[in-house]
Amino acid sequence: MKPLSRREFLRLAAAGSAGVGVSSLLAACGVEEELLTPTGLPTQLPTTTSTTTPISTATQDPTATPTDEPTATQTPVPIPDLVVARNGEPEVLVRRALAALGGMEKFVWKGADVIVKPNICVGYRTYKYAATTNPWVVGAIVKLCFEAGAKRVRVMDHTWRREMWEGYAKSGIQEQVQAAGGEMEWMPVEKFVPTPIPQGLDVTSLDLYEDVLNTDVLINVPIAKHHADARLTLGMKNLMGVMDDRLTMHTNMGQRLADLNSRVRPTLNIMDAVRMLMAYGPTGGALSDVKQMDTVIVSRDVVALDSYTATLFDMQPTDLEYIKAATAMGLGRSDLNNLRIEEINIS
Repeated sequence: MKPLSRREFLRLAAAGSAGVGVSSLLAACGVEEELLTPTGLPTQLPTTTSTTTPISTATQDPTATPTDEPTATQTPVPIPDLVVARNGEPEVLVRRALAALGGMEKFVWKGADVIVKPNICVGYRTYKYAATTNPWVVGAIVKLCFEAGAKRVRVMDHTWRREMWEGYAKSGIQEQVQAAGGEMEWMPVEKFVPTPIPQGLDVTSLDLYEDVLNTDVLINVPIAKHHADARLTLGMKNLMGVMDDRLTMHTNMGQRLADLNSRVRPTLNIMDAVRMLMAYGPTGGALSDVKQMDTVIVSRDVVALDSYTATLFDMQPTDLEYIKAATAMGLGRSDLNNLRIEEINIS
């Protein structure tokens, strides 16, 4: 017998007055008796396939009865715009903050070439004076890059008066970087190349370090500190260490820093607020001007990073000209009340 269509089967099954039993119809359609329910209806029509995605047992209610509706899957928690980790050792702060952003592997892939840009500033200050980025913060970043699969990790800064080797050693950064398997790189003047700044409103070209422009991953690691001209040296200003003639930035600094940041866009920004220089920056010189904060702040958005860090100095984002200029150019967000901020207290 020619198999019945689904429509014909349903029509005949409803026609009880015709004297045709459901079991007979099923037999004619090739449906086995064991597929019948106690009411005589099949558990599944022979020509129908399910299009419903099975629900994972992890999302099922173990107390549910067969007539219960499936449990809805949980909505994924959005990644924060900015993470603040407090009250821990530098490496723990870095690791916990990055874990909240999805881990270093979100930013560094296997075989990646990475440049880490701390603030090393001068060749005559140890990290205790908070003029230079904390060496254990930098060392932790290098470790995490290699754990994520980086092929090479270089650390560099075009220091004031080009005291690079002195600054690398005196700050303690060189020791921690090399212990983690990274390299400290001298920045020769011939590798600073004229670079267009297409979005620049005040400067349209700057001499920038060629490798920074071409690296796979750039990680910006400023220290939170006072600055006599800019009021604060934070993430945006830290990028002056990838250009040659730094003095050009001291005219209309706010807009020019924003112009620089329109061209050099770090993959990740990690603020060292373990020890903050509260006065007489950027070089400092008195331990009484240093405030122990044991804090690390992490964001993809350097404008958001600087905006939050400003509040640690009892300032608002609008108090800093470069934040206002960068916000106006659409380079990032300074509206802290509308950002997703995750705060982690480790102790």
